[in-house]
Amino acid sequence: MPDSDTKIRLTGARERTPRSFDLRPDAQTCSLLAQELDLTALRKLRLAGELRPTGTRDWELEATLGATIVQPCGVTLEPVTTRVDESVDRRYLAAYDEELAAEQEMPDETADEPLPSVLDLMALLTEELILAIPPYPRAEGTAPVEAESLPKGAEPIRDDDLKPFAGLKDALDKGQN
Repeated sequence: MPDSDTKIRLTGARERTPRSFDLRPDAQTCSLLAQELDLTALRKLRLAGELRPTGTRDWELEATLGATIVQPCGVTLEPVTTRVDESVDRRYLAAYDEELAAEQEMPDETADEPLPSVLDLMALLTEELILAIPPYPRAEGTAPVEAESLPKGAEPIRDDDLKPFAGLKDALDKGQN
């Protein structure tokens, strides 16, 4: 896939008109990306949407990320297939203030970012895909794993051990007798 198909100039562009895109990486690109992200397979990868100008210099992106991800189960290593269909909403702001952004709690719906001179849709697709990959996939029917890790000779912590004032009344009663 040529770079010119995945990169859109946002600054210095003469035309500030909405731009639709439909990025569908080929099988070879999907295979390389799957290898890079430690996935068993990556199929039906797509980022489709629209980039619209807002104000005099800003841009707004609304898109949908779709992918079929195959990765090993975190317990059994059996292949787990996950379908991802997520919305992607970004605003690229010319007057982006990093200090102000760090202080504000960002809503999940839209991410404000500094305005790049060129938007790389393949980089955006990769970033959103990484965020969408399940961190601990489980094969269907896999029971939860319970593990204990204790030093030799140590006793497990009980619920009563986590309540430091639970025995206070008993100690006070013993002291009065």
